[in-house]
This record gives sequence, structure tokens and C-alpha cells, in this order.
Amino acid sequence: MSELLRAVWRYRHFILSSVKNDLKARFARSRLGAAWMVLQPLAQVAIYSVVLSRVMGAKLPGTTNQYAYSIYLMAGMLAWSLFIEVVTRSLTLFVDNGNLMKKIYFPRATLPFIAVGSALISNIFLFVATILIFTIVGHPPTWAFLWLPLLMAINVAFSLGLGLLLGVINVFVRDVGQVMAVVLQLWFWVTPIVYMPSILPSGFGRVIAANPLYYIVSSFQNVLLYGQPPALVPLAWTALGSAFLLAIAFLMFRRAAPEMVDVL
Repeated sequence: MSELLRAVWRYRHFILSSVKNDLKARFARSRLGAAWMVLQPLAQVAIYSVVLSRVMGAKLPGTTNQYAYSIYLMAGMLAWSLFIEVVTRSLTLFVDNGNLMKKIYFPRATLPFIAVGSALISNIFLFVATILIFTIVGHPPTWAFLWLPLLMAINVAFSLGLGLLLGVINVFVRDVGQVMAVVLQLWFWVTPIVYMPSILPSGFGRVIAANPLYYIVSSFQNVLLYGQPPALVPLAWTALGSAFLLAIAFLMFRRAAPEMVDVL
């Protein structure tokens, strides 16, 4: 692991330039450019808010803010958008860069960092837009927002660990990408983002509790909506599990890298 990190550090300029080029390529010939990184998730939030705010708004405990449901939804979407972008980019990372891996020598471990860098920049733009909207509706930032860098780090560790693991498998079994497209859609709905866990029947509580992403999303919601620190014990277990998953993913990636190049 130390060798991997040293290699990544030596190629840090390559990572930064690749992130920059990736962002340029994503919004080439687009008049709104980087604004789409914010507009797309906010449009989704607006749709859910219009459709569900009257149903869900009265069920949010501990707040009298008339925009409470929209804030709750935006907090959950902020966490989800970072998760989904890192996972989906990591899932096809090696397949998409197969020609590059064959023709040019560079530390293969830089590829996940490029994907994470692009996802983080998108999420930061969305975060800034979210804070502006919160301030406009009378919900300014609080000291609890200082928890957000840690929550984002845990989110990245979990999503990159999962995405990298699946990305390696996807090189050898291409069905993984197709299956995960369905799994991620289901995962969105078993994570309390557009609804509160309190409205679910008691039997679904176990399903929610077994979802690691629930603890990340609920931490974002506690910080952004209620201005409270996250529940530390479940968050600590989630952080440990995410770190372990990430370590396993990088170990698997390191061992499989030579065979991956041949398959690609």
C-alpha cells in the first residue's frame, strides 16, 4: 500500500491534468458547461419535492421549517450523488481505459484517483449550490457543517471500495455492469433519501439497518437539516467497514492488474 501511495504521489500532476481534461471532455460543446453538474441533481430534487413534499413534509420530526422536506431531500441527494458517481465511474474505469493501459506506462492506481477527483469536483459544485439554496430559504450553515469533510471522506472510501471491487470483476465478467445498473436503482429506493425511515412498516427496519449507505446519508441529513452531529457509533463502524472494503479492493486490483491488461 505504501508503494502504491508513493506512485500516486509521484504522478499527482498526471492525476490533476487528467481530472481537468475529463471535466473538459464531459462538457465539450455544451453551452451551460459545468452548470449541468448542479442542474441535473437539483432538477431531480425539484421533481421529488413537488410530488412528495405535501405527503412527507408533515412527517419530519424536530423541525418547523416549511422547506424541511426539500432540505432533507437535498441533503440525501448530496450524499447519493457522490456515491453513485464514484461507483458508476469505477465500475467501467478499466474497460473504458483499456487502450490507455495497454499503450502507455503509468501507475494503474492513478485511475481510481482520477475518477474520485472528477466526482469530488462535481459534488463540491453541488454542495455550494445547496448551501446557497439553504441560505435563501432561511436555513444558513451551522457549525455542524464542519462534519461534512469527514462524511464525504467516508462516502468516498465506501463508494470507491465497492466500485473498484466491481470494476475489477467487470473486466473479466462484463455482466456485472448490467446487473449493477439494476441494483443501484433498487439501492436508491432502499436508502431513506426521498422518504423517512419512520414511515416504513417495522419489518423494513432491518433492511434499512443492513444498508451501509443509510448511515452515511442519515449523517448528511442530520448535519444539513438539523444542524446536529451524526450518530458517532454507527458512523464509526461504517467508516471502519469502508476502510476495510477499500483496502480489499486495492489489494484485489493490485493482484489482478497484470491479467486485466491481457484481457482488455
